Amino acid sequence: MSENLNAGKLADELRTLVNDAEALLRSGLSAGGAELQDRAEDTLADLKARLGSLEQQLNQRARDVDGYVRDNPWQAVAVAGGVALLLGLIMARR
Repeated sequence: MSENLNAGKLADELRTLVNDAEALLRSGLSAGGAELQDRAEDTLADLKARLGSLEQQLNQRARDVDGYVRDNPWQAVAVAGGVALLLGLIMARR
């Protein structure tokens, strides 16, 4: 469940960034050219679409990892231990 929380937190932060950019766009470009504002709004719409796609991918990958760990708990523990051992050896050399 924590991987869904992390993916959700990332998506929430990106959504907040998009909303802030949208507010900035509306306040800053209201006096500017219409062409520039249209381009900026198109870019923002594209960013929103990519954000939605990223959120779906993150949630799917989190579900895949969760399913694998639940199906193979000892393999997951062994892999995590091996990675930790390798990182420890690498860091000890410095």
